[in-house]
Amino acid sequence: MNTSNEKFQQLKSNPIKQMILASLFMAIGIILPFFVAGPELGSIFLPMHIPILLCGLICGPKYGLLVGLITPIFRSALFALPPMFPIAITMTFELAAYGFLIGLFYNIFPKKFGYVYASLGIAMLLGRFAYGASAAIFYPLAGFPFSFEIFLTAAFVTALPGIAIQIVFIPILFYYLIKANILPNFEQNK
Repeated sequence: MNTSNEKFQQLKSNPIKQMILASLFMAIGIILPFFVAGPELGSIFLPMHIPILLCGLICGPKYGLLVGLITPIFRSALFALPPMFPIAITMTFELAAYGFLIGLFYNIFPKKFGYVYASLGIAMLLGRFAYGASAAIFYPLAGFPFSFEIFLTAAFVTALPGIAIQIVFIPILFYYLIKANILPNFEQNK
């Protein structure tokens, strides 16, 4: 019988399983925004961010980066939401940073549950700055106003409900994956 750590190592060493999981997270990222009533609420509740963060956490930084890059472009191409330019293009940088950074820091930090919060917090903060940097480039090219005040409002005030959802639900989902014996128990990996 495989222990949870052996299962996790098998997942990490099996690129086909990782690709399947990454595809699942991408599909969730494409579908989840439909459950938010209206595109204007997407910038408040950030539904596409959750599967990208989980992908980076579970599949690692490489798949987190790829899923973060592809998901907003693919969703925009399929449903014209978010609009391709400048919003989906800007989101690719933000979500790619989220997926990559949470996977990177989770791999670097000790495997204790508190470090999931640390990885998440760092990824969310740096991902917000990736959003700001890309929006500062692409929004003016599209004729949208963008300033430091607009960045602070969009990244930290408007998105506060989505940020709270991510802080609460990402670790809880991750914890239940551990309890379901899908992922290893951190405290056993000291």
